[in-house]
Amino acid sequence: MELEIKVNGEQWALNVAPADVLLDVLREQVGTKSPKIGCERGDCGSCTVLMDGRTVRSCLVLAVEAEGHQIVTVEGISYQGLSELQDLFLRINAFQCGFCAPGIVLSATELLEHNPNPTRHDVQEALAGNLCRCTGYEPIIEAVLGAGQPKVGLDRPATGPAEGDRP
Repeated sequence: MELEIKVNGEQWALNVAPADVLLDVLREQVGTKSPKIGCERGDCGSCTVLMDGRTVRSCLVLAVEAEGHQIVTVEGISYQGLSELQDLFLRINAFQCGFCAPGIVLSATELLEHNPNPTRHDVQEALAGNLCRCTGYEPIIEAVLGAGQPKVGLDRPATGPAEGDRP
């Protein structure tokens, strides 16, 4: 079957089998490696992409279901450099291994598009489908809460207090 989709702003015409999932097509045919192969059941969120601005688990979406839709991966929000959210994740060292990062960044991006001033509960709900084995989620939640907010004190490393912070 021929599939026409737009991935990160670029139009693609691809040949797919009826049972091919979007995750495999993105990785193998388009060459986009940020959606990760995790559980392959939609539980972990590592394959999260935006389809027409909404998060989907690309391991659960048949490629043919993406016909005519716009798909955005983490590469697609970074063409002009890091987004404010990505920059904040880096500055406060929100991730450790980074395997979950693309899915979490996209889930947080969708949240902030619809709710630029979320509560902690909003962030927890938005990220509930994204599993992280390394961080305990606190630095991730703090980064999302800080996005769009005044950045007081966030220019220093997350490893310790800045000079002058001690009494």
